Amino acid sequence: MTDAFDKLAFETAQMARIGWFFGQKLLAARLAKPTPVPEKLRGRKTPDRQRLLRDLWRLIEQDWQNIANGVYAAPEDWRGNPLAGLRRAADFFADLRTVETRRHGNPAERLLDEPQPGRYPRYYLRKFHFQTDGYLSEASAERYDYQVEVLFGGGAAAMRRQALVPLRAALLDHQGDHQGGTNTARLLDLGCGTGEFLREVKRNYPRLSVTGLDLSAPYLTVAERRLADWSRIELIEAPAEAIPAPDAAFDIVTALYLFHELPSRVRRAVAGEIRRVLKPGGTLIFLDSLQTGDEPDYDAVLDYFPYAFHEPYYASYLREDLDRLFAPGFRRQTALPAYFSKVVSWHRSESDSR
Repeated sequence: MTDAFDKLAFETAQMARIGWFFGQKLLAARLAKPTPVPEKLRGRKTPDRQRLLRDLWRLIEQDWQNIANGVYAAPEDWRGNPLAGLRRAADFFADLRTVETRRHGNPAERLLDEPQPGRYPRYYLRKFHFQTDGYLSEASAERYDYQVEVLFGGGAAAMRRQALVPLRAALLDHQGDHQGGTNTARLLDLGCGTGEFLREVKRNYPRLSVTGLDLSAPYLTVAERRLADWSRIELIEAPAEAIPAPDAAFDIVTALYLFHELPSRVRRAVAGEIRRVLKPGGTLIFLDSLQTGDEPDYDAVLDYFPYAFHEPYYASYLREDLDRLFAPGFRRQTALPAYFSKVVSWHRSESDSR
């Protein structure tokens, strides 16, 4: 049960958080050399700073309503050692120079050397967001979540939490169909990264059995540390297009910010694997970037993003028909806006066996 003081505390903490990260976003933009705008994108209108902050605060209000309605617990993302935040900020800006060198330098510098031949698919060997080491070092794993928070002005964690809304609905459905509720459900998080989303899942559902799958061993190491307080957790190093699990092994599959980083052909392979490992009657929860037309005022920003942040597969994602991608066998249930992101959930048909 929340009260006016809880809301004030939440809003004060989130205002401070947005001020911290949005301020660094503006400073990073001032320090950076602008990325040339391709001819086909020039002259298009983009949201100004006031619009971005207004929409970001709308996300925070949505976040609070979910907390007040008991959908999920209030976050802990304003807690911790302030000195650790200062160290992360210093590390972010120290790495910014190398990011800028890659952004404006030789395109070959955006590729990663194969550390162990044959271990990783070629599409993965890139320095996404121009970040040092791509996803394949401890330093990158420690820096990644902070970089993303700066990118979205302090809104990344709140966007992630919106996936807890359809998760609660899926678990309530499961509880109605199976005695034992969350004790018997199994969740698979594809592209779990450093475990930020799974941490929120376990904070809210400590007895839920979860499996996190990712290609990056360093990121899984961070995830293991962040999830150390809970049991019923398995972390697997594997590609999402070849999930090492039997058919119909999971009641819920989540995929957060995975599909925009996959080539078109791999998206289809991953969709097929989700269809295989998700039980009939199960739920797929998808959280990723907005697509073209979802919020027309943002379309120009979305089109510019792959040039400014080295997302080589993002442009094709913007045009992807998600309902067709997951057909047959999936029926859309919900679609929720979340600032620069959206949450979509699908129900796995009971009758489709493919």
